[in-house]
Amino acid sequence: MSGPARGALVQLALDLWEAIDLQPKPAVAPAHQALTAIETEAPQAGAALRHPQANRRIALQGVAVDYRLQRARRRSIGFRVDGDGLSVRAPGSASIGAIESALQAKAGWVVRKLAEQRDYQRRLEGARVAWGDGARLPYLGAPLTVVLDGAHRGAQLAPAGEGGAPATLHVPLARSATPEQVRDAVQAWLMRQARAHFTARLEHFAPLLQVRWTRLALSSAQSRWGSARADGSIRLNWRLMHFSPAVIDYVVAHELAHLRVMDHSPRFWDTVATVVPDYAALRQRLRDEPTPPWQ
Repeated sequence: MSGPARGALVQLALDLWEAIDLQPKPAVAPAHQALTAIETEAPQAGAALRHPQANRRIALQGVAVDYRLQRARRRSIGFRVDGDGLSVRAPGSASIGAIESALQAKAGWVVRKLAEQRDYQRRLEGARVAWGDGARLPYLGAPLTVVLDGAHRGAQLAPAGEGGAPATLHVPLARSATPEQVRDAVQAWLMRQARAHFTARLEHFAPLLQVRWTRLALSSAQSRWGSARADGSIRLNWRLMHFSPAVIDYVVAHELAHLRVMDHSPRFWDTVATVVPDYAALRQRLRDEPTPPWQ
């Protein structure tokens, strides 16, 4: 393989970068960049996840893969597999033959990642919450049941009981409340809990890492779990409250470590490991465990 194909860049979906990434979506390609449209018939049996903006089709290990090809100012061919499917970014000088040769060279990886994404999307749909009395969602890594109780003045958490009974959140709403009202009330409560929990963990890890954070902001971003700025500002996604405390600790430590090392060099990961030695396993859980969709 020669030219751009030799330098093919494989980019994992749900990877973590300087701001911890959920599922970033590439920008929509201008119309003049679109290639010949692929066939529009229904995908054949065994077809992989089809990108909603697909403009090319290729057979990889006997699987029809409809992918999005975008021309970009870059020196290598980049692959990305996320919830939409396969995206390929390639320099304008790269021929279709070179692009397809690069894809064939990574066929096993592409097909495997597409299968993983299909499974993840199924599990994501399974995590969707039916907002109402009795709704269940994960809270700090354990099940939480929502109870609509108009007698309460504010939302109250009842811890898990003996015998495995889940914790319950009593929300001051009538049982006739709309799903949107229930969702918004639970979100408001979760955001309050998130600020208190994140603040406590920032205060715990900052001295251990010998850094000083200046401000905490809660994020509702769909594409990032957290970020850090050189001035000590930390942003953390309130939806992290769905994960176990250990996973949250990893994200907090990750962002604080950026106040010492603003990249992902070996020195950065060595810094994270001083306070969260098992960060690699926790990082994988952050990638693999779907959280309830809130849209």
